[in-house]
Amino acid sequence: MAAKDTGSLRALRRTNSERMLSALMEHGALHRAELARICGVSRTTVSTIVADLITGGVVIEVVGEQVARAGIDASEVDGRARGFLRANPSAGAAAGLDFTLERVWCHLADLSGGTLASDGVRVGRDTPWQERLAAGLALLDDLLEQTGRGRGNLVGVAIGVPGPIDLQTGVVGPSLPGQAWAGVNVAAEFGRRIDVPVLVENNTRLEAVAEFTWGAGRDVRDVLYLGLSTGIGSGLLVDGNLHHGGARGGGGEIGHLSADSNGEPCPCGNRGCLVQYASLQAVLAALAPVLGADAGLDELLAAAADGQPDTLRVLRDAGELTGRVLANICNLLNPERIIVGGELARAGDLILDPIRATLRRTAMSLTRDVDVVAAELDLGARAGASGAAALVLRQTDQLVAALLSAPDRQPNEAV
Repeated sequence: MAAKDTGSLRALRRTNSERMLSALMEHGALHRAELARICGVSRTTVSTIVADLITGGVVIEVVGEQVARAGIDASEVDGRARGFLRANPSAGAAAGLDFTLERVWCHLADLSGGTLASDGVRVGRDTPWQERLAAGLALLDDLLEQTGRGRGNLVGVAIGVPGPIDLQTGVVGPSLPGQAWAGVNVAAEFGRRIDVPVLVENNTRLEAVAEFTWGAGRDVRDVLYLGLSTGIGSGLLVDGNLHHGGARGGGGEIGHLSADSNGEPCPCGNRGCLVQYASLQAVLAALAPVLGADAGLDELLAAAADGQPDTLRVLRDAGELTGRVLANICNLLNPERIIVGGELARAGDLILDPIRATLRRTAMSLTRDVDVVAAELDLGARAGASGAAALVLRQTDQLVAALLSAPDRQPNEAV
């Protein structure tokens, strides 16, 4: 029985250690009393565990630092306990890789979430997944070298790819035509080439994590992110936790909710899907007679800025249909904020205003006042890669154990 009790105490200690480190990474510098309150443990537990984390180099004590998030100067705190704790930025690094149709981006973050390096390379649309994988690893190694680090400093890597990831098999499902990663177990393939924990997620959901962590969602807990791009995807964070896509990973496909049950057939098998009306490709196709068959995002935005009537009408129609779909989602999920990203979000209020107006007209009264805002971060792969690095810091199992310099030692059993 004593051995069982000892094992339970060690497990509880590990859980408390992870909880404290997570709190420090999320909130920044904290006083011990504040850390105890956030984690729901006693000050004795905090002191005992923090001593180990400081010894292992995972946590550092900062004296006299102004705590920016709360506007508290350490000099104002009781003189007996002026030390603030924070995650040691140099204790490890998290890497995020994001793959879009024509770009690979890598983002390196330190343990406090600060950017160490971020860069991308272009790839051809028809580049096979094996070459994309090699390009991603080469970019990762280059950034690690630039920052004086190696793969041994990584606590994990998260990979963003288009399409749904089957949560049972780990295989990427089909999304856009010609998707290079379809049918590939991305985590397994990267795991054969890099000896660190590997996470794989849909890249729109990683954009949601990025906006929640560093962008337009950083001051709320329940966020729905909508990406209006070549396709239309979404990411949902509930109480700060990413929803990974349901039973098989197929959740979040807002683009394939029907906006018109009598509409044209969609390749997904449905009719009148939102993606057929409100994606970048759909908007450009509707405006081809006006802007030309070869027009792209720049021409669209220029026409909108000039007040071209057809362009304004198509954007308004796309926003209204999107708002109608979002109203149903708000009735179901009641998010605190909706963040609209992707290329079409660059049209600003020309598409956001009809979304807001339609949502508030058609959602029920309890959910219609949701805040609808534009994404703040860069588009596409850059945002996805930073979200991937944030996901590593949020979800890598046993992060403390991976960071401690001597994880096999037997510390004091107090919890």
